[in-house]
Amino acid sequence: MVTTIFKTIAEQSSNIKSSEKRSRIWYRDQSSRVKKVNNNEIIDVKNLRSTLNAQNIGQMFMFFYNPKHKQTLPYYDMFPLVFPIELYSDGFLGLNLHYLPRNYRANLMDALYYTINNNKKDKTTRLRITYQLLESASRMRYFKPCVKRYLSGHIMQKFIYIDPENWDKALMLPTERFMKKPINYVHTKSINMLKVTI
Repeated sequence: MVTTIFKTIAEQSSNIKSSEKRSRIWYRDQSSRVKKVNNNEIIDVKNLRSTLNAQNIGQMFMFFYNPKHKQTLPYYDMFPLVFPIELYSDGFLGLNLHYLPRNYRANLMDALYYTINNNKKDKTTRLRITYQLLESASRMRYFKPCVKRYLSGHIMQKFIYIDPENWDKALMLPTERFMKKPINYVHTKSINMLKVTI
C-alpha cells in the first residue's frame, strides 16, 4: 500500500517551479480540493512505527486514538494529525492541527516552519518546538486549541510517519475524524478560544 493521495499531488506538482512559500500554497490548495479520504490511501506500511522516542519530537504523525475519558469529553479526534512536543512515561503532548480550520492551520504551519532544523525534508528534519516556545512566540498564537495530551495505552494502531515533503499536503487533507460533534462546531470552539487568548 502506498501513499496514493500524497503521491498523486506530488506528480501533479512536476511543473511547479517557484519559491518555497508559493509551492506550499500550491500544495495546500491541491490538498484542500480532496473532498474525502480513505485512511488506507494515505498509509505507507514502510512508514509505521510502534512507539515514539526523543528523536520524533517535532516530526509529523497520524494515528488512531481512543481517548480514556471519551464519555465525558465534549468531542475528540479519532485520527489526529500531530507534531509531538513533549514525551512522558505514559504518552506525549502534541499539536493536533485538525482542531483548527484550514486557513488557521496554514498560518500556524507557516510560523512553525521558522523552527525547522534543516531543509533536507528527510528523516532528520523536524520542528524545534517546545510548549514554552509556542506560548512565548506571538507568531505561534494559533497553537492553543491544538495542544492535546495522548496516552500510549489508548493509541489503537501504529504511528503513521509523515515525510516532511508531505507536511503541507497532510495539513489540508480532510482526515480528521471528530466524534460527538461536527467539524464546524469544533472549529468554531477553537476560534472562540483564540479570541479569548489572543
